Amino acid sequence: MDSKSVVPDKNLPVLAGAAGLHTDHRRHFANFRFVYPVISRRARGVSLGINVNPDKVCNFDCIYCQVDRRETSETQFVEMDRLVAELDEALDVVASGELFELERFRDAPREWQRLNDIAFSGDGEPTTYRNFDEIISRCAEVKRRKGLSDVKLVLITNASMFHREHVQRGLKILDENNGEIWAKLDAGTSDYYHLIERTTIPFEQVLANITEVAKLRPIVIQSLFMKVSGEPPPPSEITAFCERLREIISAAGHIKLVQIYTVARPPAESFVTSLSNHEVDAIRDQVRHTTGLSAESFYGNT
Repeated sequence: MDSKSVVPDKNLPVLAGAAGLHTDHRRHFANFRFVYPVISRRARGVSLGINVNPDKVCNFDCIYCQVDRRETSETQFVEMDRLVAELDEALDVVASGELFELERFRDAPREWQRLNDIAFSGDGEPTTYRNFDEIISRCAEVKRRKGLSDVKLVLITNASMFHREHVQRGLKILDENNGEIWAKLDAGTSDYYHLIERTTIPFEQVLANITEVAKLRPIVIQSLFMKVSGEPPPPSEITAFCERLREIISAAGHIKLVQIYTVARPPAESFVTSLSNHEVDAIRDQVRHTTGLSAESFYGNT
């Protein structure tokens, strides 16, 4: 593959100005299957997504997820060599500035026209991939070869699989290559967790995994709150959420940042809608006040 193969998809809609860039996280770019660039509101720049779940298999079924699992994907398996080649090419496209000549990215604010990270995310939970440690290692090799030590490797995860050996090996490789873990925590109680995440994995397992991982390195907590059938999370849930954060800290866990955000892209479930900016800020302020942690707001479509 060479950079000449990177062409805009003329059948895709044009974004209406820079304000809409963060709402466009489609996982298709040119003729790539596994690597996709996005303008990330949380990274404040370009994030190169690595989709290691093209089959859309996930152990969570979050009500706010934008992945429509009722439709099957054309790509069912990860072709490791192709993924690495796509990453290599995508890094060149960003570095050369070619990315921002494309209609889809040309409205990116100049200060966001930079590569922030390579993010393992995609159409499912990346840590369920059986060769998770290998893919982390291969991508880290590409990053080192290109002299991109300042570029982060970000794992965006639901924290359900941290106790598995192949995941622990992958996390160690992340640690050695400017890695950062963004662990999902969208609830304070088991009942609300199961309402939002729709999984058989116990809430207690996720909390224990986050705590154990945070004892070994500082992590980012990513927390998406939304309206469900028009109702925001009850105040008691946010209070319980803050208490869970305090428990992680009390157990010697290190949390460098709590990201409070809401729905920015159309979810698969129509009964899920965004919180207002004011509602997001109120949760952020409560986290700051009750836990003493650093917390940031990220808004939805407004």
